[in-house]
Amino acid sequence: MSDTIKHFGIVENINGSYVQVRILQTSACASCSVKGHCNASETKEKLIDVYNGKEIRCQIGQRVMICGTTSMGMKAVWLAFCIPFFLLLGSLFLFMALTGGNEVRSALFSLAVLIPYYLILYVCRKRLSRTFTFTLESIN
Repeated sequence: MSDTIKHFGIVENINGSYVQVRILQTSACASCSVKGHCNASETKEKLIDVYNGKEIRCQIGQRVMICGTTSMGMKAVWLAFCIPFFLLLGSLFLFMALTGGNEVRSALFSLAVLIPYYLILYVCRKRLSRTFTFTLESIN
């Protein structure tokens, strides 16, 4: 299995060594033959900032390929879903014991635990953006 994630996109803007690329994000069932009859399939356009470290010459409107690593995707899943889930679950059990089984208070306190977590992620967003970088490849 390949350790890279690749998407085709179209160059929207060029700013020095950074290129803004528009990609079409599709759900897993978007390629299904009966997707026209199903409400589950969806596609969205996303703008991705890509570092052009290889100095690939590109122009606005040109088709390019952006690449990232699967480990980058797994790290994003852990930061966005797994760690908050474990924080929520662990704090729920802790607060259930501390509040004597009061479910409403325990649930509210557990949800409140996520506020500092997401604030820390927000404060560290510049450092995280250096971790989550895509590279540009030419299709030609």
